[in-house]
Amino acid sequence: MSDGVPPAQAAPRSARILEVFVAFLGLGLTSFGGPVAHLGYFRTAFVTRREWLDETAYADLVALCQFLPGPASSQVGIAIGHRRAGLPGAIVAWLGFTLPSVAVLYFATLGVALWRGPVFEGALHGLKLAALAVVAQAVWLMALRLAPDWPRRLGALAAAGLVLAVSFAQMPVLAIAAAALIGALAARPGPSERRTERPTPHPAALAALFAFALLLVALPLAARLAGLPALDIVDRFYRTGALVFGGGHVVLPLLQNELVTPGLIDRDLFLAGYGAAQAVPGPLFSFAFYAGALLKSPPNGILGGVLALCAIYLPSFLLVLGGLPYWHRWNAVPRLRSALDAANAAVVGILLAALVTPVFTSAVFSLLDLVVALLALLALSLRLPPWLVVTACGLLAALASVL
Repeated sequence: MSDGVPPAQAAPRSARILEVFVAFLGLGLTSFGGPVAHLGYFRTAFVTRREWLDETAYADLVALCQFLPGPASSQVGIAIGHRRAGLPGAIVAWLGFTLPSVAVLYFATLGVALWRGPVFEGALHGLKLAALAVVAQAVWLMALRLAPDWPRRLGALAAAGLVLAVSFAQMPVLAIAAAALIGALAARPGPSERRTERPTPHPAALAALFAFALLLVALPLAARLAGLPALDIVDRFYRTGALVFGGGHVVLPLLQNELVTPGLIDRDLFLAGYGAAQAVPGPLFSFAFYAGALLKSPPNGILGGVLALCAIYLPSFLLVLGGLPYWHRWNAVPRLRSALDAANAAVVGILLAALVTPVFTSAVFSLLDLVVALLALLALSLRLPPWLVVTACGLLAALASVL
């Protein structure tokens, strides 16, 4: 897979950088529907309309980004921007696609600071019910795709049971790691694993992969030794971004363990913000800005939001830039594929556990709550736009609070 700029793209680099930013800004303003829909928008924009890459190259990028942890659609955007205009192109592609949703969620944080009273509390409750419907649908769809057979279904249920039974903040991470190890050990070595030829080295890619691993190990140690709140927040969001397998919805249980469990953010605001994030275009990972801005203690506000957003996306940049030259070789290793399949099944279980608690237990207090959540789930199943379902839940609950 080539990661350079094709000869046909002979326009000045500054012009390519600008066109990448404009193209992704348009997508960031209009791409509703979640990661699968985003990938469809990207294909139309960059394969069909602009012809920046062909179908085969696009399929390769999608396969790589679905293999890596992190938000697949944002990673595909980063890869397309890198292909078109190098590292600056990757950065402006991410900025263009992410900034619109960040702006909307920033106004949501201002609303949290300004609003009070029963109407506000009712709207928050409605957003939590919408989040319940969204997560329930995500669990079902992810189970169909990532746990299609009984061994993986049992693995998902085991992961859910562990997370629910053991009150330990890092249990989701341990469950994913254990599942990946079991999957790797259960796989049969394929012919590709017996090859002796050495891959062509790519120094920049190797440096990115090394930085990814180093930060994953060094940030927790540095945060503990230095005692700096900002470093602690960067560590928590970086670790989350590095371990999100299976889709953007998995950010919910991981961030819940990193932020809600230790009391860094109010649980109700966290879940309501997750529901609100479904109503905005662009990537779900923009929720990190909302969460960082509403932390109970500094760094919070705009600084906390920016730190959280950059930290949660940094693993994606490092993995995409490091993985592009090596993707075909990785994809041919059966043990790696089996480990990823098992890890993804565990992710389904972790999201199922999050659906039970805190999502269900903090949102459903009456039969009416359950009915509203089921109606929202039905609406999503009928393919009504998520933003419409979320908005309707918030408005209905706000109205019910004054009746």
